Amino acid sequence: MTESRTLRVVVLGCSLKSSGSESSSELLGRQVLTALADHDVAGEVVRVADHDVKFGVSTDEGDGDAWPALREKILAAHILVIATPIWMGQPSAITKMVLERLDAELSETDDQGQPSMYGKVAVVAVVGNEDGAHHVCAEVFQALNDVGFTIPAAGGTYWVGEAMGKLDYKDAGPKPDTTGSATKALAANAAHLARLLAASPYPAP
Repeated sequence: MTESRTLRVVVLGCSLKSSGSESSSELLGRQVLTALADHDVAGEVVRVADHDVKFGVSTDEGDGDAWPALREKILAAHILVIATPIWMGQPSAITKMVLERLDAELSETDDQGQPSMYGKVAVVAVVGNEDGAHHVCAEVFQALNDVGFTIPAAGGTYWVGEAMGKLDYKDAGPKPDTTGSATKALAANAAHLARLLAASPYPAP
């Protein structure tokens, strides 16, 4: 793969709120998308709450389940971004549902017999007005790695407000030297790793 070839990314916004309500986690996810564009990576943000994703651990739970369509977007992408708020020190319930649905990939393979998510890069963007960003990153990274995603160096970006405060990231103003710097590093490393894996995939089993 040449350095100039465009890669694909999908950002899953895991806010508890559907579109129409502002979301700090989606804002940071969009900032990751913008930073990735500087490295010839193009894609979209999908707010999961807008879709009728069923609870379960299969690739299709039937009865109008929206997960198969989201799964197709993930399969078509080189990079997955999980953008999540912190609730009570934990990833959002929607983030956990996404991870549970991805658990089905443990038994899915591609045409070469590789696990379906091998060769894909995953990164995490976290916001909250409470502590817990490192804990949330750790939980999400481990789950994503379990199902086959590769995590780059500096693969997380986050912002948390003052302890016991109520300020949201969307209201906090630009943070170019902290969250912004982490987002740029995440984008550069994710794009670099995705290109390496596209050019030289993991060996077949």
